[in-house]
Amino acid sequence: MFKKILIANRGEIACRVIRSARAMGIATVAVYSDADAKAPHVRMADESVRLGPPPASESYLVADLIIEACKATGAEAVHPGYGFLSERESFARALAEAGIAFIGPPPKAIAAMGDKIESKKLALAAQVNVVPGFIGEIDSTDHAVEIANGIGYPVMMKASAGGGGKGMRLAWSETDVRETFDAVRREGLASFGDDRVFIEKFVENPRHIEIQLIGDQQGNLVYLGERECSVQRRHQKVVEEAPSPFVTPEMRKAMGEQAVALAAAVGYYSAGTVEFIAGADRSFYFLEMNTRLQVEHPVTEEVTGLDLVELMIRVAAGEPLPFRQEDVKLNGWAIENRVYAEDPYRGFLPSTGRLVRYRPPAEIRDDEGVTRVDDGVFEGGEVSMFYDPMIAKLVTWAPTREEAIDRQIEALDSFQIEGIGHNVDFLSALMQHERFRDGRLTTGFIAEEYPDGFEGAPADAELLRDLATIAALAAYETDRRACSISDQLNGPAAPPALRVVRIGGVEHEIRFEPYEGGMLAYVDGDEPSELVGRWRPGRSLFRGRLDARSRTVQIARRGRQWRLTAHGASHFVDVLPAHIAMLSRHMIEKVPPDLSRFLICPMPGLLTALHVGEGDSVEAGQPLAVVEAMKMENILRAEKTGVVRKVDARPGDSLAVDQVILEFE
Repeated sequence: MFKKILIANRGEIACRVIRSARAMGIATVAVYSDADAKAPHVRMADESVRLGPPPASESYLVADLIIEACKATGAEAVHPGYGFLSERESFARALAEAGIAFIGPPPKAIAAMGDKIESKKLALAAQVNVVPGFIGEIDSTDHAVEIANGIGYPVMMKASAGGGGKGMRLAWSETDVRETFDAVRREGLASFGDDRVFIEKFVENPRHIEIQLIGDQQGNLVYLGERECSVQRRHQKVVEEAPSPFVTPEMRKAMGEQAVALAAAVGYYSAGTVEFIAGADRSFYFLEMNTRLQVEHPVTEEVTGLDLVELMIRVAAGEPLPFRQEDVKLNGWAIENRVYAEDPYRGFLPSTGRLVRYRPPAEIRDDEGVTRVDDGVFEGGEVSMFYDPMIAKLVTWAPTREEAIDRQIEALDSFQIEGIGHNVDFLSALMQHERFRDGRLTTGFIAEEYPDGFEGAPADAELLRDLATIAALAAYETDRRACSISDQLNGPAAPPALRVVRIGGVEHEIRFEPYEGGMLAYVDGDEPSELVGRWRPGRSLFRGRLDARSRTVQIARRGRQWRLTAHGASHFVDVLPAHIAMLSRHMIEKVPPDLSRFLICPMPGLLTALHVGEGDSVEAGQPLAVVEAMKMENILRAEKTGVVRKVDARPGDSLAVDQVILEFE
């Protein structure tokens, strides 16, 4: 067994590999760029080596620097994680030439499966179901249009070396192909160093199902069940679960056997994933094979009880698998939500900046279930524009799917992130969505259910009433502390007995009657509710119970209002003494300014293209500019017809969020 390994990655996956290596008694070496000098994976490892400046092209993607770090520290093997060099055949070969083990598949398998065009040819030869499409290189936009017209719309354009949602565009018409084909090529070149593109038929209403494989160097290959990854946004997975609520035992066996046949055809060993799309009739087609550890591997670990990272390390050291296919059993249900640095309230735009507050939910592992957080960030750290925007992976396991979903909602309620935009509210809304809970999923789920964007999860009357009570409690406790402090609220008088609370357009009158261990809350003169739970000024989280209802609520003071966040939405609540509430009804409401005359940059990024100039007329929906952020090109379009009055930015400019690009007459 290896005595020391190097992790050629960063963030949560580097931390994940270090944890397994440490449990095996293996020393670890972390590598880092200047942006990650204080990152958790650097602190966790036994040793660390600086690679270079923040851009990945000058640090994490430079194979020679990784090999030099191995030689300098005596690392015998390298675990690549996912992304970066994990599927780079040349990297695996360079390690072998240097006498360093690669904790992954053989180079020839990486080459065969990493090229999506060649992998489809191999899949056909191995009698694996393949999506109809053009398997070959495409020379130009005109050639792409000719191919797409021949296949029939809709079609999917994909970078041949792509992955992780980058270098992919769905085209519903010839116009879409002409608009975005070059963008797919550029994203493929920028992210993977390969601008080749292939086109295939897009299966409408598909489900994304993938099979996890593990194999050893002795020729043993097994599949570890499936994961469903249908809940996606812009081809980026958001929610994953194992097993799938759609897959039958017969379908699982058929998909697993095809996946094993494909892997065997290229002499595969280590962990790998074969991805399929499935139709409503349970037909399925090969998409691609990922020759690495997947982001969503924890859900497979939770339902199988296996440590995939440990197995990868043991296989790389030459050990055989300790089990066979008949030994693999699936137990319970696991769900993973990806917590991203993006703002769902602003069209899911990427967000960067400092994590002013980062308090993930407590990790739990007991007979009732599992709550697991895989992350690689820390409070006070920074989410950089240079890397993937994922903050953490929240994983829950329970005996049933419904229980695993409910554990997600409970954990998300207590997931505290401040300083940057994040998608925690959106994830909670997904978990509560009736269609998700019923398992009626397709890859178009998010686009279909949130066509106009996300505005927070809907709250029923009972939740709003409970939040009003909790807001009144926060105001009551704040006033009670103020009354006990000299010169505040005119001396040590008692807090006002009655408060008027406004939430969701509804007004409630609430008063409290404390007793030892809790208090009674009288709402609108109804029978009292029993409120049990402590909250003190300055605390950001309330955990308690209203009658039989458990509530976890994030509480923050925002000016004269309270912001309460729970169950996928933030609610701004007014809590006023009765006489002030009466006077406030006569206040004039402030109208926000009209910003429709400006094209505003929605996220920090680089302005790579500007399609109009001063005096140009524009139509609604017309592309105006392209902003690149986190390796993704974002097309900014006109919201309405107008004329450009002034250009405030030029291609090549680095833009801040809300910076004005164009002004209209």
